[in-house]
Amino acid sequence: MKKVFPKIKTDEELENLLDEDLSDYLHTDNFKPVTFEFQPKDKTVNLRMSEKMLETVKTVFKKEGICYHKVYPKGNIKVLR
Repeated sequence: MKKVFPKIKTDEELENLLDEDLSDYLHTDNFKPVTFEFQPKDKTVNLRMSEKMLETVKTVFKKEGICYHKVYPKGNIKVLR
């Protein structure tokens, strides 16, 4: 069952929420894109990851219709087409 995060007003309400099973809150309606880009980037980084993680990335990107090796960060993720 999908649940919407309640408005938290006190520390006690937050503690009570954290005592619950939060798995029903993990769906796309409870998340929004956040940008952590503060300055332009001028360097490239190569990233090594496990095969399992890469397969997960490929699966998620395929579902979204994104070619995983043509994605670059700039604000939010954008796709080179």
